[in-house]
Amino acid sequence: MAAHDMPTQGWEDEKRAHDDTIGPHDPPRVEANDLKVQDGRQGEKNATMIDVEQGKLSPTASEDEGDGRSDDSTKKSGKFKTFYRKHKIWFDLAGWCIITGWWAASLGLHHDDKNWVVPFLLWLAISLRLLFCHIPISIITKPMHWVWNNTGPRVVKFIPERFRLLAGATLTVAVIMLGAFVSEESADNTRENRAVSLFGLGVLIFAMWATSRNRKAINWHTVIVGFLMQFIIALFVLRTGVGYDIFSFISELARLLLGFAKDGVAFLTTQEIVDTQQYFFFSVLPAIIFFVAIVQMLYHWGLLQWFIGKFAVFFFWAMRISGAEAVVAAATPFIGQGESAMLIKPFVPHLTQAELHQVMTSGFATIAGSVLVAYIGIGVNPQALISSCVMSIPASLAMSKLRYPETDESISAGTVVVPNDGDNKAANTLHAFANGAWLGLKIAGMILATLLCIIALLGLVNGLLGWFGRYLNIDDLTIELILGYICYPVAFLLGVPRGPDLLKVARLIGVKVIANEFVAYDMLRNTATYQSMSPRSTLIATYSLCGFGNIGSLGTQIGVLSQIAPGRAGDVSRLAISALITGVLSTLSSASIAGLVIQDQDKFTN
Repeated sequence: MAAHDMPTQGWEDEKRAHDDTIGPHDPPRVEANDLKVQDGRQGEKNATMIDVEQGKLSPTASEDEGDGRSDDSTKKSGKFKTFYRKHKIWFDLAGWCIITGWWAASLGLHHDDKNWVVPFLLWLAISLRLLFCHIPISIITKPMHWVWNNTGPRVVKFIPERFRLLAGATLTVAVIMLGAFVSEESADNTRENRAVSLFGLGVLIFAMWATSRNRKAINWHTVIVGFLMQFIIALFVLRTGVGYDIFSFISELARLLLGFAKDGVAFLTTQEIVDTQQYFFFSVLPAIIFFVAIVQMLYHWGLLQWFIGKFAVFFFWAMRISGAEAVVAAATPFIGQGESAMLIKPFVPHLTQAELHQVMTSGFATIAGSVLVAYIGIGVNPQALISSCVMSIPASLAMSKLRYPETDESISAGTVVVPNDGDNKAANTLHAFANGAWLGLKIAGMILATLLCIIALLGLVNGLLGWFGRYLNIDDLTIELILGYICYPVAFLLGVPRGPDLLKVARLIGVKVIANEFVAYDMLRNTATYQSMSPRSTLIATYSLCGFGNIGSLGTQIGVLSQIAPGRAGDVSRLAISALITGVLSTLSSASIAGLVIQDQDKFTN
C-alpha cells in the first residue's frame, strides 16, 4: 500500500480541530505527508509511513504487503482483526481494569517499602493511551494551544525583537548558574570545581562557534534550547528523587536482561559456569544477543517506532529541526548509529549537508542500547549511562548546528515521519525474534573480534613505544601516557579535581577516542590504577566515555551511509571528521554538566 493510499481520517479530524486554535507562535504542525523519493539504486518508490502524532501502535508496514503468509492464515488473521475492531472498546476497558487493579493493589501493599512512582507512571501512560484510542486528542491539545497562545507569545511580544535572542540566552545562563551554584557543597564537589566545569562547557561551546562553517547562519534558537534541555535533564536525573527513581527503574530492567540471558548460558554450558565464571564471553555477549532480539521483536510490533516517534516530535517542535534529524537523534540511543540511519533510508539521498552532519554527529555522541547492556555487565553505573544517552540527544543537535548550520532547504522540514523498509519485514513475532537473535549474534561477534584486535594492537604499540622509551630512560612510555598528556587540558576543563586523577581521566578519554569506549570502560572498572579515583572523577569519566566517538566508528558511519546512498559517499566522507569531533565534544559537554549538578556522587559511581 503506497503512502498516498493510507487512511488519513484521524489526522484530518485532528487538523480540523486545531485550525481554529493555531496562532502565529505555535510550533510547526507535524504531519505525515506523502513521500515519493528517487533512490539512487532502486529507482522511484513509495515509502510507507506512520503518523507519529497519532501514535499508531501497528507496525509501519502495510497490511497488503507480501509477508510470506498463506491465504488461510491471512483470512484467520483478518477475522480476528475484524472481531477485535468491532469490540475494541471492551478489550481496552478490560485491559484498563487489569492494569488499574494491579496498580491499586501494589500501591496499597507496598506504598512505603517500594518505588511507587514508576508503577503510577506506567498506569498513567497506559490509561492515556487507551483513552485517546476512543476520544480525539484535540480535547487536550486545544486547551494547550489556547494556554500557550495566551501566555508564552504574549510575554515574548513585550520584548523588542532585536533583544529576544539575548533574553533567551540570558535566561538559559541564569538557569544554569542557579542550578549549579545554589546547592550545598559535598565532598570534592565544591563550587570551585563546579566553576571549572562551567568554564569548560563555555570553552566547548566557543570552540564550536569559532570553527563554525557559517557563523552568520547559526540558528541560535536550536543551540540555546538544546543546552537548556541538556541541563534540565541533568537536574532531573542527578538532583531529584523522582528522576533518580525513574532512571534506577530503567537501569534495573537492563540488569535483569543480564540475568535472563544467564539462564540461556546455563542451558548451553552449566549453572556452575554462570555462577563462578564472570568472563566477558559468558556474561556480556549473551546479554547483547538477547537484547537485540527483544529490540527486533518490539520493532515488529510497532512499539519502538511509536516511542521513537514521540521523542522525535518533541525535539522537532522544541528545537526547530527537520523531521529526519529529529528521528535519527531520538532513535540513536535506543537502536544505534547504523540502525537509526536506516530509519530515514528514503530521505538519505536527499539530505542537506547540515543534515548529513547532524545524522553522523548523533551517532558519535551517544551509544546504543545493546552495548549499554554490555557496559552494565562489566560494572559501569547504569543510571549514569542512561542519563548520559538522553542528555546527549539535545547536546548533539545543538553542537552540530553550531559547527555546521543549515543553509539549504530540507525536504523533511515541517514533517516528522518514520518511513518503513518493507524489504526486511518479518512474517510474525517469532520470525522477528529469530532475526533479532541472528543480528545480535553478528553484533556480538563484531564486538568480540574488534576488542580482540584493538587490545592486541594497543599491546603491540605499547611494546614498540616501551622499546624506544628505554633508550631515553623512559620505562613506562605507553600510548595511554601520551594520550593522557594530550587530553590533560580536556580533563581539567571538565572539572576533574586537581591531582593524580587528572592524568587518569585524560588517559581514559584518549583511549576512548583512539580505540573505543569498550576498552576505556574496561580500564575504568577493572584496572587497579583507576580504582583509587575520587567519586567525582569516576562520574565525569563515566559520562565522558559514553559515546561512539572513536576512529573505528568513523568507518562504520561512512560505510552505512555510503551503502544507503552511494551518490552521497563523497559528502559523507568529507563531513565525517567534523561530525566525529562534534560528537566527541557533545559527549564531553554532558560530562561537564554532570560535574556541575551532581551532589550524591556515590550513588552514580557504584
